[in-house]
Amino acid sequence: MAVWELFPIRPFFNTTMNIIIRCAARSDISAILQMMKDFADHVSLGEYLTLSETDLADAVFGKDAFVRLLVASADGELAGYAIFYPHFSSFRGERGFFLEDIFIKQSHRGFGAGLRLLKEIAREADRIGFNRIDFQVLKDNYGALSFYKKLGAETNEGEMHFKFAGEAFAGLVRDHPDLG
Repeated sequence: MAVWELFPIRPFFNTTMNIIIRCAARSDISAILQMMKDFADHVSLGEYLTLSETDLADAVFGKDAFVRLLVASADGELAGYAIFYPHFSSFRGERGFFLEDIFIKQSHRGFGAGLRLLKEIAREADRIGFNRIDFQVLKDNYGALSFYKKLGAETNEGEMHFKFAGEAFAGLVRDHPDLG
């Protein structure tokens, strides 16, 4: 049995909560950053979250902003967010969004907010001629794995996530003594 089959999606959402999906506003930044902290703690990565309200606001609303940010709200309270941005798949020649984060507060899960956020991202992608959404999921985030698999998301087990950050990035910026 696959891991995602161990955590089935609830077949019916509780519809007693009125979920509204909208673009984030500057006034949401503080609450979104708190949700990001909750998310980071949830996946045991809290020590790595160094983002400030100013950094987030600049990425979304600044002069050269390219990051998009949606929020889900319920009864006037922010319930979750999705942060994403354009990307390009060179081998397939496909344009799409890279979904950096999607998070729903524990108290608001099971009401369809995550699915509605994903649907809104997909509709926006389709509207501007994009045809995919890419994202990463931690291997032990079984609930998320189940959710995405049930929606038809595909995985590529042959790929690994790499990044150049910190000193490795700085080394690329300057001449690398070992590489010339």
